[in-house]
Amino acid sequence: MKRILITTAGRPDEVTETRALAAQQALGYERIARNKRSVKNLMVTNSCDLLVAGKERYELYRQTMSEPFFFHPDTAAFRLKRLLKGETDPLVEMCQLEPGNSFLDCTLGLATDSIVASFAVGATGKVKGIEADPDVAFITATGLTQFQPKFQELKDAMQRISVVHESAPTFLTGLSDDTWDVVYLDPMFSQTISESSSFAPLRQVGVHGGLTEEWVSEARRVARKRVVVKAHFNDPVFEQFGFTQIIRPNTKFHFGFIEK
Repeated sequence: MKRILITTAGRPDEVTETRALAAQQALGYERIARNKRSVKNLMVTNSCDLLVAGKERYELYRQTMSEPFFFHPDTAAFRLKRLLKGETDPLVEMCQLEPGNSFLDCTLGLATDSIVASFAVGATGKVKGIEADPDVAFITATGLTQFQPKFQELKDAMQRISVVHESAPTFLTGLSDDTWDVVYLDPMFSQTISESSSFAPLRQVGVHGGLTEEWVSEARRVARKRVVVKAHFNDPVFEQFGFTQIIRPNTKFHFGFIEK
């Protein structure tokens, strides 16, 4: 099992110490003093991965990573701006999202798609994200509430999302039939999409694992309207689990759906 320690940014102060303590209480990892040491030095000396509490964000460093994982809205910001201009979004169209709908994201990651869904369903809707990796769940949940975006609609959409640390199949088995309008599945792509540079750190820290019959079966049971999957265009999940694949020219990933 990987060893993770928590420390502060290079120049610790009351803010970073408080944030380091909050991470320790949430995750249960040991906290160590920075003492002007570099991240690399701390990781090598302690043979560990490192969660760094900065003034504005948490950064997760794994020994195998060249860049840290941290929360950012990624493409959600410009996707919301397009929706505000009256344009469409493929996710919103595929999920047929309307104000007041409920959206269960079974593979939250950085919550990019959940942010867009949250905007689409509005204040009367409901969005919940399930994340299997405890570190990703903590960093994303914290980022959704503490990140300061440049426009209010993005901030509102982010803050309406609730996050649960759990494996998706386990969480789904505890739900009643037909309890969420849309159940969304976006597992780690079976093939790397080279242009998705912002996805690289998440790929290195997130939980890997493809869809299973149990997972899809539970998702179908829980969904009221449809189950939607996003995957590489030639991923076998579409045919394997009976999703209707929607071909999107000139894109590396496609959506698929199962209608209820």
